[in-house]
Amino acid sequence: MRKIAALLAGLLASTGLALMAAPAAHAASCDGTYTIVVGGYTDRDSTIFYSPSNSISQRVGYSAELNSQSARQGVDELNRLIRDQRAACPGQHAKAIGFSEGAAVVHIWVTENWQSFDNVNAVLIADPKRNPNGLGGNGLAGQAPSVIFGPIVGYPLVGVDSFFGNVPTVSLCADDIICDELAPSGWIGYAQHKHTENYSFNVDNYSDDGVGQWFDGQYYPDR
Repeated sequence: MRKIAALLAGLLASTGLALMAAPAAHAASCDGTYTIVVGGYTDRDSTIFYSPSNSISQRVGYSAELNSQSARQGVDELNRLIRDQRAACPGQHAKAIGFSEGAAVVHIWVTENWQSFDNVNAVLIADPKRNPNGLGGNGLAGQAPSVIFGPIVGYPLVGVDSFFGNVPTVSLCADDIICDELAPSGWIGYAQHKHTENYSFNVDNYSDDGVGQWFDGQYYPDR
């Protein structure tokens, strides 16, 4: 238990919002899908994603600290970028892909904006706000330790849900304690980098209309 507590303390040590300038956004093409990506904890420029076809339209820049202010900053920046692109290209489909804390950012954005934004889909990789719907356990934001660090991390990063409205959303979780408290590998698996090694960050692998959950290698379209 002491090792787990120490690991959690390390993950949650930084509670202040780092001030930083987001990378300059350049107008993306109106052709094809507007693919916007959001990286996880410490990935301030969302560099973990790649595309052999060069289909990444925008990388969201935010402080990527593990606290509610950072998550809110990420959500606000995602909202600004995606709406600016929609204003410039009204008929273009938008695909938002997030990993780890970035998945929480995309998750929150969909929950808050699905009623006012259409022609969009979301891909959530290792979402700490994952509601298992019978597949494994809660994501980190809904796990027992959140009772302790919840007041520190704060809303909207804390809590699990599946409030995606009519936005096609697919969630991926594979033996990963960040999105499944019952993951067999536990925190040892996190230390062994399963949190990154169990997923593909090639955005070309993700469709524009995926729904449901990919859980431990199995697809469940209705959860």
